[in-house]
Amino acid sequence: MKNRTLAIIGLLLAAVCFAVILIGGRSYTVELPLKEKTGRFEEYSVEIEQKTPVVSLVHQQVENGTLYLKFRSVQRGKTYVVVNDPEGPIRYFCLYSHRFGVLTYDSCFGDCTGGRIIPIAISVYLALILWVLLRRYRAGVKESLYRYKNVKNLGLIIYLGGLLLDQLIRVFSSGGIAQTARTTLTAASTVAYVALPLAFIVSILVTVSNIQLMRREGRNWRNMLGFLLGLLLCLTTVFPEALGEYLQRTTIIDVHNESGVWLYIEMAVENGVLVAVSYLEGILLATIILGIKAAKRVPAFDKDYMLILGCQINADGTLTNLLKGRADRALEFARMQEETTGKKLTFVPSGGQGSDEVISEAEAIRRYLAESGVPADRILVEDRSTNTEENIRNSAALIRETGGGQEAKIAFATTNYHVFRAGILANRQGVPMEGIGGRTRSYFWINAFIREFIATIYAERKTHVRMVLVMLAAALTMVYVVYLSNVL
Repeated sequence: MKNRTLAIIGLLLAAVCFAVILIGGRSYTVELPLKEKTGRFEEYSVEIEQKTPVVSLVHQQVENGTLYLKFRSVQRGKTYVVVNDPEGPIRYFCLYSHRFGVLTYDSCFGDCTGGRIIPIAISVYLALILWVLLRRYRAGVKESLYRYKNVKNLGLIIYLGGLLLDQLIRVFSSGGIAQTARTTLTAASTVAYVALPLAFIVSILVTVSNIQLMRREGRNWRNMLGFLLGLLLCLTTVFPEALGEYLQRTTIIDVHNESGVWLYIEMAVENGVLVAVSYLEGILLATIILGIKAAKRVPAFDKDYMLILGCQINADGTLTNLLKGRADRALEFARMQEETTGKKLTFVPSGGQGSDEVISEAEAIRRYLAESGVPADRILVEDRSTNTEENIRNSAALIRETGGGQEAKIAFATTNYHVFRAGILANRQGVPMEGIGGRTRSYFWINAFIREFIATIYAERKTHVRMVLVMLAAALTMVYVVYLSNVL
């Protein structure tokens, strides 16, 4: 289903809501719980404060301890109603009569007859979007796991799934445009607060792993990325609540007046932050899920070539534990494929020589493979690359030059946290590859996954900015509806 079709369905649902409210909204029944469970409606008087008729009381009755007052729209305007019993006033409320005769209770965009259709329509529309996203995600993963759009779709499924769940819980307790807007804003906040414990736990785990990482790998800002991200998620989730509490206790600006603009500026800031954080948490979870899925996947045993992505080597030209893990994983896959299908593959170690390296990374890997018993005629050395993107491009070109052809089936070996992004880089270059992940130490794995997440966000930053801006625009529109409902 295309986005244009979704937009048309959204407009049709809006038209249905308008029609339902227009048909039934000319009257509204106010329900007032009474202290006394018994009584007669004659005991209660209703005063409508209006110079010209705006509404009329057409029915009044007491049933099961509740006073029911049915009003009908007469003409456009606003009026106040006072309900009295023998001891004095018991309730004071406002009724709005709109164009087309729709009657709303307590505010300009308040509850009205048929108003329940609005949260129901929103829930239906959210469910439809989730169904479309789920289909797109499944089709995208089936076509290729290594795509950024899979992260976006899964992140939106997580985010909108939380919104829908919260919306369904409240769907029958809200009615009218303003109350539905408040409920939807609350749902966005709920998603962030539900994810807060997860973010807090992740930040603790990452902090512990970062301490171990810095002890073993050195102190630098890259080794603190996980801790900084976890801290950022916690602080931005707590910030709106802390800001609200502070503004409620200070006189710097007035956020207590429902007709004042500062209350709604505060509401816009709080909900804007929570919407952005909720979306970011959804993308983070999606990245972790797909990263783990990619790391655990074992390619089909039909490969012709195995590309080994290089990384830093030791000062003496031997493999670091990280690079050794990649080479060992490639050898393990080759052995499994040969035992299963009898098909042997050719290894392609890839990586140039850095300024602080005595030989190229590819040459170091080649020596390790030779020591492991791999014949020289089954090793192609690519020693010009300086990053993962060049590893893939140069290795694919080398394979074609040596007779591999466009139809050669290629796998690549890297570290487990790096499989997903490496696969995406290959897919973007039109080089279909399946990845296999080498193991790494737990203290390094957590922080490295966070680095991969940041890299994923940066690579698709324009898409994520657009998504956040759309969500912020929706949240600000709802805040504006609440503002208009209280000031008109």
